[in-house]
Amino acid sequence: MKVDGKHYYTIWKHPEDISKIQIIDQRHLPHRFVIEDITTVDQMVAAIRDMHLRGAIIIGAAAGYGVYLAAREAAETGNFDQAFKDRCDALKAARPTAVNLEWGVNRTAAVVNAAIDINEKIHAALQEADDIALEEIDRSQRIGAHGLSIIKKLSQAKGGEPVNILTHCNAGWLACIDHGTATAPIYAAYDAGIDVHVWVDETRPRNQGARLTAWELGQHGVKHTVIVDNTGGHLMQNGMVDLVIVGTDRTTSNGDVVNKIGTYLKALAAHDNGVPFYVALPSSSIDWELQSGSDVPIELRGEEEVTSIWGESDGELLCVRLTPKNSPAANYAFDVTPAHLVTGLITELGVSSASAEGLREHFNNAR
Repeated sequence: MKVDGKHYYTIWKHPEDISKIQIIDQRHLPHRFVIEDITTVDQMVAAIRDMHLRGAIIIGAAAGYGVYLAAREAAETGNFDQAFKDRCDALKAARPTAVNLEWGVNRTAAVVNAAIDINEKIHAALQEADDIALEEIDRSQRIGAHGLSIIKKLSQAKGGEPVNILTHCNAGWLACIDHGTATAPIYAAYDAGIDVHVWVDETRPRNQGARLTAWELGQHGVKHTVIVDNTGGHLMQNGMVDLVIVGTDRTTSNGDVVNKIGTYLKALAAHDNGVPFYVALPSSSIDWELQSGSDVPIELRGEEEVTSIWGESDGELLCVRLTPKNSPAANYAFDVTPAHLVTGLITELGVSSASAEGLREHFNNAR
């Protein structure tokens, strides 16, 4: 993706100092474009926990680079193995819901533990983290190609009229490393000359749709309209949505989808109105160990994200309170969309049915 004409990934190692990992700090978007240097495990934990970066795919990549920093730090102690384990455990505890976090830590830690001397361990960690990032970019590109075929058929059926796509939260370039998951088919369709328009859910309470997805689409030139979260059902009732595409932080082995709070309501509205509801995800976001979405821990975040809101006024970023001071707030970060409400899962291998049998067949055939 490009920002003001310059290509960026969302996470990368510093080109001149490999002790630094750099990220786009999403907290400041869309008003400011800020690159943050991360040099310690504690900083990476804070970046994941406090959502300097967010989105399942980039969290998995950040986990890999966090393990690399953990190996560098452990090398400075008198007990590498224990220090390394403690730092890896801290990374895995940063956020509970996205499966990519633990997956990225475990995968990178495995190559560290298999290496013999400390320098080899550090080098192996960095190589594995780079590999994770490159693999996820490739997966996103392939998700885009498979999702493009769905949008192309809708465009042909409409005689070239705009295809109206609704999405929720940010499952785009910022949530990944490049291209995105839910947005990858949209970018692919736009680049192929298909007329697409995106309804962008604001996605309270952190407004990742209004702040991030809208900014991304604007940078790419894609037509879009920001809507409040409760508008989707009305649009679907009135034939103004052709397709819903969302991402996921974890999809269980039976096809249940865990995604940003409010996704379930969009799936219900889509089901009631006969609108196709697709979930775009790489294989790294599938949790083969869990049998259903009811087994997934749902993150409960701080009240302040609900009771307050950030915005810009005359060039200054401000936080204002929305609710009475004495009113408590509940801030559930995710909900579960049951598999029977999902039309299909768009992965790097193609489109699978959202079911245990469909997923097994999908990936067994590929292997």
